[in-house]
Amino acid sequence: QVQLVESGGGLVQAGGSLRLSCAASGRTFSGYAKGWFRQAPGTEREFVAAISWGGANTYYADSVKGRFIVSRDNAKNTVFLQMNSLKPEDTAIYYCAAEEHTSDIVAGSEKVRYWGQGTQVTVSS
Repeated sequence: QVQLVESGGGLVQAGGSLRLSCAASGRTFSGYAKGWFRQAPGTEREFVAAISWGGANTYYADSVKGRFIVSRDNAKNTVFLQMNSLKPEDTAIYYCAAEEHTSDIVAGSEKVRYWGQGTQVTVSS
């Protein structure tokens, strides 16, 4: 069974940092791009960040650019999201995603076939 499992969510004060991890099991997703989405209550799931298989290319939503950093360790089949200078509006469930092409992740959730179960991030003011 293919699984993407997120961890690292929690409660943090505004201005703080969190690091999310997403480990894959059941398959290696060799050659696949990875990314992160988030969904706040009453809103649609939105793109946050994406990283190519080799890590050379990264993409960010304008709302997180300069604050969040996506990275990956292919030897450990894991992708990370370092979130700095967190704001209350970053509060959401964060989902890990995997797809063959980075462009499919950047294009939005409709193109993504593989998802994690989500991890809650809450930023208090």
